[in-house]
Amino acid sequence: MRMPFSPVWNTNYDSSLQGIKEAVQGERNDELFYDELIKLAPSREQAEIIVNIRNDERGHNKMFREMYRALTGQEITTEGSELYQPISSYREGLQRALQGELGAVEKYRNIWFGLPAGIYKDTVFGVILDELKHASKYNNLITINHQ
Repeated sequence: MRMPFSPVWNTNYDSSLQGIKEAVQGERNDELFYDELIKLAPSREQAEIIVNIRNDERGHNKMFREMYRALTGQEITTEGSELYQPISSYREGLQRALQGELGAVEKYRNIWFGLPAGIYKDTVFGVILDELKHASKYNNLITINHQ
């Protein structure tokens, strides 16, 4: 039976595996970025929000690594990652973080679409929901720091 349409984010299984690999490869840059943003936060409360987001991201990376290993039998290497771009201000960092979270939703949706129904697809859906939650928190931090 032929599908009557093809969604614009239609992804195949191999593309999903490549997407998982790419999701993990920027891990070191993400760590450096979050550490810098935490240090620049103007209050303990704001720093704690970012610490919680960073910890979620660490969990996501661990899940993606384990998923990739389970699906391919291979480990993801992070060699050849791009160079870290430092931030010039807390507000700039919040903007970059918001855009990063929204970009992750797009990438993870493509991964989600190419996976078969089951635990891996469900896990990626949970990660997508976390990324949306993070974007909302960054949006709130941007609003608080706009005055």
